Amino acid sequence: MMPYILVGILSFLVALALGLFLGYRYRKNAAEKEIGSAEQEATRIVNDALKSAESKKREALVEAREEIHKERSLYEQEVKERRAELSKQERRLQSKEENLDRKTDAMEKKEEKLQNRIAAADRTREEVEQIKAAQLETLEQISGLSTEDAKTYLINQVEAEVTHEEAMKIKEIKDRFKDEATTYARELVAMAIQRCAADQVAEVAVSVVPLPNDEMKGRIIGREGRNIRTLETLTGAELIIDDTPEAITVSCYDPIRREITRIALERLITDGRIHPARIEEMVEKAKREVEQVIKAEGERAVLETNIHSLHPEEVKLLGRMHYRTSYGQNVLNHSIEVAHIAGLLASELGADVATAKRAGLLHDLGKAVDHEIEGSHVQIGVDLARRYKENELVVHAIAAHHGDIEPQTIVACLVQAADAISAARPGARRENVENYIKRLEKLEEIASSFKGVDNAYAIQAGREIRIMIKPEEVSEDEMIIMAHDIARKIEKELEYPGQIKVHLVREATAVEYAK
Repeated sequence: MMPYILVGILSFLVALALGLFLGYRYRKNAAEKEIGSAEQEATRIVNDALKSAESKKREALVEAREEIHKERSLYEQEVKERRAELSKQERRLQSKEENLDRKTDAMEKKEEKLQNRIAAADRTREEVEQIKAAQLETLEQISGLSTEDAKTYLINQVEAEVTHEEAMKIKEIKDRFKDEATTYARELVAMAIQRCAADQVAEVAVSVVPLPNDEMKGRIIGREGRNIRTLETLTGAELIIDDTPEAITVSCYDPIRREITRIALERLITDGRIHPARIEEMVEKAKREVEQVIKAEGERAVLETNIHSLHPEEVKLLGRMHYRTSYGQNVLNHSIEVAHIAGLLASELGADVATAKRAGLLHDLGKAVDHEIEGSHVQIGVDLARRYKENELVVHAIAAHHGDIEPQTIVACLVQAADAISAARPGARRENVENYIKRLEKLEEIASSFKGVDNAYAIQAGREIRIMIKPEEVSEDEMIIMAHDIARKIEKELEYPGQIKVHLVREATAVEYAK
Protein backbone atom coordinates (compact mmCIF):
# COMPACT_ATOMS: atom_id res chain seq x y z
CA MET A 1 0.00 0.00 0.00
CA MET A 2 2.77 2.35 0.97
CA PRO A 3 4.64 2.01 -2.31
CA TYR A 4 1.53 3.18 -4.19
CA ILE A 5 1.18 6.20 -1.91
CA LEU A 6 4.79 7.22 -2.36
CA VAL A 7 4.51 6.81 -6.12
CA GLY A 8 1.37 8.96 -6.13
CA ILE A 9 3.06 11.68 -4.07
CA LEU A 10 6.11 11.69 -6.26
CA SER A 11 3.96 11.86 -9.38
CA PHE A 12 2.07 14.87 -7.89
CA LEU A 13 5.28 16.65 -7.04
CA VAL A 14 6.69 16.07 -10.52
CA ALA A 15 3.48 17.32 -12.14
CA LEU A 16 3.50 20.39 -9.83
CA ALA A 17 7.09 21.25 -10.68
CA LEU A 18 6.42 20.82 -14.37
CA GLY A 19 3.33 23.13 -14.11
CA LEU A 20 5.28 25.79 -12.31
CA PHE A 21 8.03 25.70 -14.91
CA LEU A 22 5.59 25.95 -17.78
CA GLY A 23 3.70 28.86 -16.09
CA TYR A 24 6.93 30.73 -15.56
CA ARG A 25 7.93 30.32 -19.17
CA TYR A 26 4.55 31.53 -20.31
CA ARG A 27 4.61 34.64 -18.19
CA LYS A 28 8.16 35.43 -19.23
CA ASN A 29 7.25 35.27 -22.89
CA ALA A 30 4.18 37.46 -22.32
CA ALA A 31 6.24 40.02 -20.42
CA GLU A 32 8.90 40.09 -23.13
CA LYS A 33 6.19 40.72 -25.75
CA GLU A 34 4.74 43.62 -23.69
CA ILE A 35 8.19 45.14 -23.11
CA GLY A 36 8.91 44.99 -26.81
CA SER A 37 5.66 46.76 -27.69
CA ALA A 38 6.29 49.39 -24.98
CA GLU A 39 9.75 50.10 -26.33
CA GLN A 40 8.31 50.56 -29.78
CA GLU A 41 5.66 52.89 -28.45
CA ALA A 42 8.27 54.86 -26.50
CA THR A 43 10.44 55.14 -29.56
CA ARG A 44 7.47 56.42 -31.56
CA ILE A 45 6.59 58.97 -28.86
CA VAL A 46 10.18 60.22 -28.68
CA ASN A 47 10.30 60.58 -32.42
CA ASP A 48 7.02 62.50 -32.45
CA ALA A 49 8.30 64.74 -29.63
CA LEU A 50 11.50 65.42 -31.51
CA LYS A 51 9.55 66.32 -34.59
CA SER A 52 7.21 68.61 -32.58
CA ALA A 53 10.11 70.28 -30.77
CA GLU A 54 11.89 70.92 -34.00
CA SER A 55 8.76 72.48 -35.43
CA LYS A 56 8.24 74.72 -32.38
CA LYS A 57 11.90 75.66 -32.45
CA ARG A 58 11.58 76.85 -35.99
CA GLU A 59 8.40 78.80 -35.13
CA ALA A 60 10.10 80.41 -32.09
CA LEU A 61 13.06 81.42 -34.19
CA VAL A 62 10.74 83.02 -36.71
CA GLU A 63 8.83 84.90 -34.02
CA ALA A 64 12.08 86.03 -32.36
CA ARG A 65 13.38 87.36 -35.62
CA GLU A 66 10.12 89.22 -36.23
CA GLU A 67 10.21 90.70 -32.68
CA ILE A 68 13.85 91.72 -33.07
CA HIS A 69 13.04 93.37 -36.36
CA LYS A 70 10.10 95.20 -34.79
CA GLU A 71 12.12 96.40 -31.78
CA ARG A 72 14.91 97.51 -34.06
CA SER A 73 12.44 99.54 -36.14
CA LEU A 74 10.99 101.18 -32.99
CA TYR A 75 14.46 101.95 -31.65
CA GLU A 76 15.53 103.47 -34.92
CA GLN A 77 12.33 105.59 -34.97
CA GLU A 78 12.91 106.75 -31.38
CA VAL A 79 16.55 107.58 -32.14
CA LYS A 80 15.42 109.53 -35.15
CA GLU A 81 12.86 111.50 -33.08
CA ARG A 82 15.42 112.24 -30.33
CA ARG A 83 17.90 113.44 -32.87
CA ALA A 84 15.24 115.77 -34.28
CA GLU A 85 14.39 117.05 -30.78
CA LEU A 86 18.07 117.62 -30.01
CA SER A 87 18.39 119.54 -33.22
CA LYS A 88 15.47 121.72 -32.23
CA GLN A 89 16.93 122.34 -28.76
CA GLU A 90 20.29 123.22 -30.26
CA ARG A 91 18.62 125.73 -32.53
CA ARG A 92 16.63 127.11 -29.59
CA LEU A 93 19.74 127.39 -27.39
CA GLN A 94 21.58 129.12 -30.16
CA SER A 95 18.72 131.57 -30.50
CA LYS A 96 18.72 132.21 -26.74
CA GLU A 97 22.45 132.81 -26.75
CA GLU A 98 22.00 135.35 -29.49
CA ASN A 99 19.20 137.04 -27.53
CA LEU A 100 21.34 137.06 -24.37
CA ASP A 101 24.16 138.64 -26.25
CA ARG A 102 21.86 141.34 -27.52
CA LYS A 103 20.40 141.90 -24.02
CA THR A 104 23.88 142.04 -22.50
CA ASP A 105 24.85 144.69 -24.98
CA ALA A 106 21.66 146.59 -24.18
CA MET A 107 22.29 146.32 -20.43
CA GLU A 108 25.80 147.59 -20.81
CA LYS A 109 24.46 150.56 -22.74
CA LYS A 110 21.74 151.17 -20.09
CA GLU A 111 24.31 150.91 -17.26
CA GLU A 112 26.46 153.46 -19.00
CA LYS A 113 23.46 155.79 -19.39
CA LEU A 114 22.53 155.19 -15.74
CA GLN A 115 26.00 156.07 -14.54
CA ASN A 116 25.77 159.25 -16.57
CA ARG A 117 22.38 160.04 -15.01
CA ILE A 118 23.70 159.34 -11.47
CA ALA A 119 26.55 161.68 -12.05
CA ALA A 120 24.12 164.29 -13.37
CA ALA A 121 21.83 163.71 -10.35
CA ASP A 122 24.74 164.19 -7.96
CA ARG A 123 25.57 167.44 -9.62
CA THR A 124 21.92 168.49 -9.50
CA ARG A 125 21.66 167.55 -5.83
CA GLU A 126 24.66 169.65 -5.00
CA GLU A 127 23.08 172.55 -6.81
CA VAL A 128 19.77 171.93 -4.99
CA GLU A 129 21.54 171.83 -1.61
CA GLN A 130 23.19 175.12 -2.41
CA ILE A 131 19.87 176.60 -3.50
CA LYS A 132 18.14 175.18 -0.40
CA ALA A 133 20.75 176.63 1.90
CA ALA A 134 20.38 179.98 0.17
CA GLN A 135 16.59 179.81 0.42
CA LEU A 136 16.75 178.82 4.12
CA GLU A 137 19.04 181.74 4.78
CA THR A 138 16.65 184.01 2.89
CA LEU A 139 13.62 182.58 4.78
CA GLU A 140 15.38 183.03 8.12
CA GLN A 141 16.11 186.63 7.19
CA ILE A 142 12.53 187.24 6.05
CA SER A 143 10.75 185.40 8.94
CA GLY A 144 13.16 186.32 11.66
CA LEU A 145 13.18 182.64 12.81
CA SER A 146 16.02 180.21 12.84
CA THR A 147 15.68 176.64 11.61
CA GLU A 148 15.39 175.28 15.17
CA ASP A 149 12.77 177.91 16.03
CA ALA A 150 10.77 176.94 12.97
CA LYS A 151 10.98 173.25 13.93
CA THR A 152 9.82 174.07 17.45
CA TYR A 153 6.91 176.06 16.04
CA LEU A 154 5.86 173.19 13.78
CA ILE A 155 6.16 170.68 16.64
CA ASN A 156 3.96 172.87 18.83
CA GLN A 157 1.41 173.07 16.04
CA VAL A 158 1.41 169.30 15.63
CA GLU A 159 1.11 168.79 19.40
CA ALA A 160 -1.85 171.14 19.47
CA GLU A 161 -3.53 169.22 16.66
CA VAL A 162 -2.83 165.86 18.35
CA THR A 163 -4.12 167.19 21.68
CA HIS A 164 -7.27 168.37 19.97
CA GLU A 165 -7.79 165.01 18.29
CA GLU A 166 -7.13 163.20 21.61
CA ALA A 167 -9.62 165.40 23.43
CA MET A 168 -12.25 164.91 20.75
CA LYS A 169 -11.67 161.13 20.83
CA ILE A 170 -12.06 161.01 24.62
CA LYS A 171 -15.21 163.11 24.38
CA GLU A 172 -16.58 160.88 21.62
CA ILE A 173 -15.90 157.71 23.62
CA LYS A 174 -17.48 159.18 26.75
CA ASP A 175 -20.54 160.37 24.86
CA ARG A 176 -20.99 156.99 23.19
CA PHE A 177 -20.52 155.21 26.51
CA LYS A 178 -23.07 157.46 28.18
CA ASP A 179 -25.57 156.97 25.39
CA GLU A 180 -25.25 153.19 25.51
CA ALA A 181 -24.71 152.46 29.20
CA THR A 182 -26.04 155.26 31.39
CA THR A 183 -29.70 154.81 30.58
CA TYR A 184 -29.65 151.05 31.05
CA ALA A 185 -27.59 151.27 34.25
CA ARG A 186 -29.95 153.87 35.71
CA GLU A 187 -32.93 151.75 34.89
CA LEU A 188 -31.40 148.72 36.62
CA VAL A 189 -30.38 150.67 39.72
CA ALA A 190 -33.70 152.49 39.96
CA MET A 191 -35.60 149.24 39.58
CA ALA A 192 -33.50 147.55 42.27
CA ILE A 193 -33.91 150.45 44.69
CA GLN A 194 -37.65 150.67 44.09
CA ARG A 195 -38.17 146.96 44.62
CA CYS A 196 -36.04 147.08 47.78
CA ALA A 197 -37.40 150.24 49.36
CA ALA A 198 -36.09 149.64 52.85
CA ASP A 199 -36.30 152.45 55.35
CA GLN A 200 -32.88 153.57 56.38
CA VAL A 201 -32.24 155.96 59.23
CA ALA A 202 -28.81 156.65 60.60
CA GLU A 203 -28.41 154.80 63.87
CA VAL A 204 -26.74 156.36 66.87
CA ALA A 205 -25.25 154.00 69.44
CA VAL A 206 -26.81 155.34 72.63
CA SER A 207 -24.84 154.35 75.72
CA VAL A 208 -26.74 156.40 78.28
CA VAL A 209 -28.71 154.60 81.01
CA PRO A 210 -31.41 156.76 82.64
CA LEU A 211 -31.66 156.80 86.45
CA PRO A 212 -34.77 157.34 88.52
CA ASN A 213 -32.85 159.80 90.71
CA ASP A 214 -29.32 160.96 91.45
CA GLU A 215 -29.22 158.88 94.66
CA MET A 216 -29.00 155.77 92.47
CA LYS A 217 -25.49 156.88 91.34
CA GLY A 218 -24.17 156.32 94.84
CA ARG A 219 -25.77 152.90 95.10
CA ILE A 220 -24.27 151.91 91.77
CA ILE A 221 -20.84 153.06 92.88
CA GLY A 222 -21.22 151.15 96.16
CA ARG A 223 -19.11 151.18 99.25
CA GLU A 224 -15.55 152.14 98.28
CA GLY A 225 -16.58 151.68 94.64
CA ARG A 226 -16.91 147.88 94.82
CA ASN A 227 -20.16 147.73 92.86
CA ILE A 228 -18.93 149.76 89.92
CA ARG A 229 -15.60 147.88 89.91
CA THR A 230 -17.41 144.54 89.88
CA LEU A 231 -19.64 145.62 87.01
CA GLU A 232 -16.72 146.98 84.99
CA THR A 233 -14.66 143.86 85.63
CA LEU A 234 -17.43 141.47 84.59
CA THR A 235 -18.50 143.36 81.46
CA GLY A 236 -15.27 144.98 80.28
CA ALA A 237 -17.10 148.29 79.87
CA GLU A 238 -16.44 151.60 81.59
CA LEU A 239 -19.12 153.45 83.53
CA ILE A 240 -18.84 157.21 83.40
CA ILE A 241 -20.66 158.89 86.28
CA ASP A 242 -20.42 162.66 85.91
CA ASP A 243 -22.56 165.68 86.59
CA THR A 244 -25.14 164.67 84.03
CA PRO A 245 -28.41 164.54 85.96
CA GLU A 246 -30.14 161.18 86.31
CA ALA A 247 -27.96 159.41 83.74
CA ILE A 248 -24.92 157.15 83.54
CA THR A 249 -22.81 156.80 80.37
CA VAL A 250 -21.54 153.37 79.33
CA SER A 251 -18.30 153.49 77.32
CA CYS A 252 -16.84 150.49 75.51
CA TYR A 253 -15.31 149.82 72.10
CA ASP A 254 -17.30 146.57 71.87
CA PRO A 255 -21.01 147.26 71.25
CA ILE A 256 -21.97 143.78 72.50
CA ARG A 257 -20.25 144.35 75.81
CA ARG A 258 -21.81 147.79 75.97
CA GLU A 259 -25.24 146.28 75.36
CA ILE A 260 -24.68 143.63 78.05
CA THR A 261 -23.66 146.36 80.48
CA ARG A 262 -26.70 148.48 79.63
CA ILE A 263 -29.15 145.60 80.07
CA ALA A 264 -27.55 144.46 83.35
CA LEU A 265 -27.50 148.02 84.68
CA GLU A 266 -31.16 148.60 83.80
CA ARG A 267 -32.11 145.33 85.48
CA LEU A 268 -30.17 146.28 88.62
CA ILE A 269 -31.80 149.71 88.73
CA THR A 270 -35.25 148.15 88.33
CA ASP A 271 -34.55 145.46 90.94
CA GLY A 272 -33.02 147.87 93.41
CA ARG A 273 -30.74 145.24 94.95
CA ILE A 274 -27.24 146.29 93.95
CA HIS A 275 -24.34 144.29 95.35
CA PRO A 276 -21.52 142.21 93.77
CA ALA A 277 -23.38 138.88 93.86
CA ARG A 278 -26.51 140.42 92.33
CA ILE A 279 -24.41 142.23 89.74
CA GLU A 280 -22.77 138.96 88.69
CA GLU A 281 -26.19 137.31 88.38
CA MET A 282 -27.63 140.13 86.30
CA VAL A 283 -24.57 140.22 84.02
CA GLU A 284 -24.92 136.50 83.30
CA LYS A 285 -28.62 136.95 82.51
CA ALA A 286 -27.82 139.89 80.26
CA LYS A 287 -25.18 137.80 78.41
CA ARG A 288 -27.68 135.01 77.80
CA GLU A 289 -30.25 137.52 76.61
CA VAL A 290 -27.79 139.14 74.20
CA GLU A 291 -26.76 135.71 72.88
CA GLN A 292 -30.42 134.92 72.22
CA VAL A 293 -30.84 138.25 70.45
CA ILE A 294 -27.73 137.55 68.34
CA LYS A 295 -29.07 134.14 67.33
CA ALA A 296 -32.52 135.52 66.61
CA GLU A 297 -31.14 138.38 64.49
CA GLY A 298 -28.97 135.96 62.50
CA GLU A 299 -31.95 133.71 61.84
CA ARG A 300 -34.04 136.74 60.90
CA ALA A 301 -31.45 137.76 58.31
CA VAL A 302 -31.35 134.24 56.87
CA LEU A 303 -35.15 133.98 56.66
CA GLU A 304 -35.57 137.49 55.27
CA THR A 305 -33.08 136.86 52.46
CA ASN A 306 -34.21 133.24 51.91
CA ILE A 307 -30.66 131.91 52.03
CA HIS A 308 -30.26 128.31 53.15
CA SER A 309 -27.52 125.95 54.35
CA LEU A 310 -25.50 128.56 56.19
CA HIS A 311 -23.10 127.28 58.83
CA PRO A 312 -24.44 127.85 62.40
CA GLU A 313 -21.37 129.94 63.20
CA GLU A 314 -22.07 132.13 60.17
CA VAL A 315 -25.60 132.70 61.49
CA LYS A 316 -24.14 133.79 64.83
CA LEU A 317 -21.70 136.12 63.11
CA LEU A 318 -24.58 137.66 61.17
CA GLY A 319 -26.41 138.17 64.47
CA ARG A 320 -23.34 139.89 65.96
CA MET A 321 -23.43 142.38 63.09
CA HIS A 322 -26.75 143.61 64.54
CA TYR A 323 -24.62 145.41 67.12
CA ARG A 324 -22.16 146.80 64.57
CA THR A 325 -22.48 150.10 62.79
CA SER A 326 -20.56 151.64 59.90
CA TYR A 327 -20.85 155.41 59.61
CA GLY A 328 -24.02 155.12 61.67
CA GLN A 329 -25.56 152.45 59.41
CA ASN A 330 -26.47 149.12 61.01
CA VAL A 331 -24.18 146.55 59.38
CA LEU A 332 -26.70 143.69 59.49
CA ASN A 333 -29.48 145.75 57.92
CA HIS A 334 -26.97 147.01 55.36
CA SER A 335 -25.93 143.42 54.51
CA ILE A 336 -29.58 142.35 54.12
CA GLU A 337 -30.22 145.29 51.83
CA VAL A 338 -27.11 144.53 49.76
CA ALA A 339 -28.30 140.92 49.42
CA HIS A 340 -31.70 142.05 48.14
CA ILE A 341 -30.26 144.60 45.70
CA ALA A 342 -27.63 142.17 44.38
CA GLY A 343 -30.31 139.51 43.89
CA LEU A 344 -32.59 141.92 42.01
CA LEU A 345 -29.76 143.07 39.74
CA ALA A 346 -28.72 139.46 39.12
CA SER A 347 -32.27 138.50 38.13
CA GLU A 348 -32.42 141.35 35.62
CA LEU A 349 -29.04 140.43 34.11
CA GLY A 350 -29.68 136.67 34.04
CA ALA A 351 -26.99 135.88 36.62
CA ASP A 352 -27.13 133.42 39.54
CA VAL A 353 -29.56 135.09 41.96
CA ALA A 354 -28.90 132.74 44.90
CA THR A 355 -25.12 133.20 44.72
CA ALA A 356 -25.46 136.98 44.37
CA LYS A 357 -27.75 137.21 47.43
CA ARG A 358 -25.48 134.93 49.45
CA ALA A 359 -22.41 136.99 48.59
CA GLY A 360 -24.29 140.21 49.36
CA LEU A 361 -25.36 138.96 52.79
CA LEU A 362 -21.87 137.76 53.72
CA HIS A 363 -19.79 140.55 52.13
CA ASP A 364 -19.24 142.37 55.49
CA LEU A 365 -18.90 139.19 57.58
CA GLY A 366 -15.45 140.30 58.74
CA LYS A 367 -16.94 143.31 60.56
CA ALA A 368 -18.41 140.94 63.15
CA VAL A 369 -14.91 140.21 64.52
CA ASP A 370 -12.60 142.78 62.92
CA HIS A 371 -11.62 144.28 66.29
CA GLU A 372 -10.72 140.87 67.72
CA ILE A 373 -8.55 139.63 64.85
CA GLU A 374 -5.81 141.57 63.08
CA GLY A 375 -6.43 142.54 59.50
CA SER A 376 -9.03 144.35 57.43
CA HIS A 377 -12.63 143.26 57.54
CA VAL A 378 -12.30 142.17 53.89
CA GLN A 379 -9.46 139.73 54.59
CA ILE A 380 -11.14 138.50 57.78
CA GLY A 381 -14.37 137.92 55.86
CA VAL A 382 -12.51 135.96 53.17
CA ASP A 383 -10.84 133.78 55.81
CA LEU A 384 -14.15 133.12 57.58
CA ALA A 385 -15.93 132.28 54.32
CA ARG A 386 -13.23 129.77 53.39
CA ARG A 387 -13.26 128.32 56.89
CA TYR A 388 -16.99 127.61 56.55
CA LYS A 389 -16.61 126.13 53.01
CA GLU A 390 -18.31 128.87 51.06
CA ASN A 391 -18.36 128.85 47.27
CA GLU A 392 -15.30 130.44 45.63
CA LEU A 393 -17.62 132.84 43.81
CA VAL A 394 -18.84 134.10 47.19
CA VAL A 395 -15.28 134.29 48.56
CA HIS A 396 -14.12 136.26 45.51
CA ALA A 397 -17.07 138.66 45.82
CA ILE A 398 -16.19 139.30 49.48
CA ALA A 399 -12.54 139.92 48.57
CA ALA A 400 -13.40 142.33 45.74
CA HIS A 401 -16.31 144.33 47.18
CA HIS A 402 -14.01 147.22 48.23
CA GLY A 403 -11.73 146.99 45.21
CA ASP A 404 -8.85 145.30 47.09
CA ILE A 405 -8.63 142.96 44.11
CA GLU A 406 -10.02 143.27 40.61
CA PRO A 407 -13.54 141.75 40.34
CA GLN A 408 -13.42 138.82 37.90
CA THR A 409 -17.04 137.60 38.07
CA ILE A 410 -20.43 139.18 37.49
CA VAL A 411 -21.41 138.27 41.08
CA ALA A 412 -18.47 140.28 42.46
CA CYS A 413 -19.42 143.28 40.30
CA LEU A 414 -23.06 143.07 41.42
CA VAL A 415 -22.10 142.90 45.12
CA GLN A 416 -19.77 145.87 44.66
CA ALA A 417 -22.54 147.88 42.98
CA ALA A 418 -25.17 146.86 45.55
CA ASP A 419 -22.81 147.83 48.40
CA ALA A 420 -22.30 151.28 46.88
CA ILE A 421 -26.05 151.73 46.30
CA SER A 422 -26.90 150.81 49.89
CA ALA A 423 -24.17 153.03 51.33
CA ALA A 424 -25.08 155.98 49.10
CA ARG A 425 -28.79 155.90 49.95
CA PRO A 426 -29.75 159.30 51.47
CA GLY A 427 -29.74 159.04 55.24
CA ALA A 428 -28.14 155.63 55.27
CA ARG A 429 -24.81 156.69 56.64
CA ARG A 430 -23.30 159.51 58.61
CA GLU A 431 -19.77 160.55 59.30
CA ASN A 432 -18.32 162.82 61.88
CA VAL A 433 -17.45 166.39 61.02
CA GLU A 434 -13.72 165.82 61.26
CA ASN A 435 -13.64 162.96 58.76
CA TYR A 436 -16.05 164.86 56.52
CA ILE A 437 -13.79 167.92 56.44
CA LYS A 438 -10.70 165.78 55.84
CA ARG A 439 -12.37 164.11 52.88
CA LEU A 440 -13.36 167.45 51.35
CA GLU A 441 -9.87 168.85 51.90
CA LYS A 442 -8.31 165.79 50.29
CA LEU A 443 -10.66 166.12 47.34
CA GLU A 444 -9.72 169.77 46.85
CA GLU A 445 -6.02 168.92 47.31
CA ILE A 446 -6.12 166.32 44.55
CA ALA A 447 -7.79 168.76 42.16
CA SER A 448 -5.36 171.59 42.99
CA SER A 449 -2.32 169.35 42.36
CA PHE A 450 -2.78 169.63 38.59
CA LYS A 451 -1.01 172.32 36.60
CA GLY A 452 -3.24 175.14 35.42
CA VAL A 453 -5.80 174.87 38.26
CA ASP A 454 -6.67 178.24 39.80
CA ASN A 455 -9.11 177.17 42.53
CA ALA A 456 -11.01 174.02 43.50
CA TYR A 457 -14.18 173.80 45.57
CA ALA A 458 -15.87 170.68 46.94
CA ILE A 459 -19.65 171.16 46.88
CA GLN A 460 -22.79 169.05 47.27
CA ALA A 461 -21.42 167.41 50.43
CA GLY A 462 -18.40 166.17 48.53
CA ARG A 463 -20.44 164.73 45.65
CA GLU A 464 -19.07 167.33 43.23
CA ILE A 465 -15.73 169.12 42.81
CA ARG A 466 -15.83 172.40 40.88
CA ILE A 467 -12.44 173.44 39.46
CA MET A 468 -11.53 176.85 38.07
CA ILE A 469 -9.00 176.62 35.22
CA LYS A 470 -6.47 179.25 34.14
CA PRO A 471 -7.40 179.90 30.49
CA GLU A 472 -3.93 181.10 29.55
CA GLU A 473 -2.35 177.79 30.66
CA VAL A 474 -4.99 175.19 29.74
CA SER A 475 -6.81 175.06 26.40
CA GLU A 476 -10.31 173.72 25.89
CA ASP A 477 -8.99 170.47 24.47
CA GLU A 478 -6.52 170.03 27.34
CA MET A 479 -9.35 170.72 29.79
CA ILE A 480 -11.19 167.57 28.65
CA ILE A 481 -8.05 165.49 29.17
CA MET A 482 -7.46 167.13 32.57
CA ALA A 483 -11.01 166.29 33.73
CA HIS A 484 -10.41 162.66 32.80
CA ASP A 485 -7.05 162.58 34.66
CA ILE A 486 -8.49 164.22 37.80
CA ALA A 487 -11.37 161.71 37.91
CA ARG A 488 -8.93 158.78 37.63
CA LYS A 489 -6.72 160.18 40.43
CA ILE A 490 -9.76 160.66 42.71
CA GLU A 491 -10.81 157.05 42.07
CA LYS A 492 -7.29 155.85 42.93
CA GLU A 493 -6.64 157.88 46.10
CA LEU A 494 -10.06 158.32 47.74
CA GLU A 495 -12.67 155.92 49.11
CA TYR A 496 -16.25 157.13 48.89
CA PRO A 497 -19.75 155.78 48.31
CA GLY A 498 -21.53 156.58 45.07
CA GLN A 499 -19.78 158.89 42.60
CA ILE A 500 -18.12 162.33 42.51
CA LYS A 501 -18.78 164.77 39.67
CA VAL A 502 -15.67 166.54 38.33
CA HIS A 503 -16.74 169.92 36.92
CA LEU A 504 -14.08 172.09 35.21
CA VAL A 505 -14.81 175.77 34.44
CA ARG A 506 -12.66 177.75 31.98
CA GLU A 507 -13.53 181.35 31.27
CA ALA A 508 -11.46 183.72 29.17
CA THR A 509 -12.32 187.40 29.37
CA ALA A 510 -10.85 190.45 27.72
CA VAL A 511 -11.37 193.99 29.04
CA GLU A 512 -10.43 197.18 27.27
CA TYR A 513 -11.37 200.81 27.79
CA ALA A 514 -12.15 203.23 24.99
CA LYS A 515 -10.72 206.65 25.65
